Amino acid sequence: MAFAGVLNDAEVKAALDAADSFDYKKFFKASGLAAKTADDVKNAFKIIDQDNSGFIEEDELKLFLQNFSAGARALTDKETKAFLSAGDSDGDGKIGIDGEGSLWSMV
Repeated sequence: MAFAGVLNDAEVKAALDAADSFDYKKFFKASGLAAKTADDVKNAFKIIDQDNSGFIEEDELKLFLQNFSAGARALTDKETKAFLSAGDSDGDGKIGIDGEGSLWSMV
């Protein structure tokens, strides 16, 4: 698993099992990400940022759950846009690693 050493496998499984209707706040809490340090969240960000651009873009968010389990479903367009909207404070279509509108501010 890509998150080994960052998140507990049992918590991730529980979060994925509850992901029929994706809510990032509930997922972050269930997976244990909400209780992690800033460094842990930055490590998670780097895993989700598949193209290493320094930002998480819409196509990376769509496949967000697959970072936790290869067999996980893709987010729907509606879920992806809601997730992006929650983290994209400046309207540039991406989520940064630090500051307002970052993954850390969402957790």
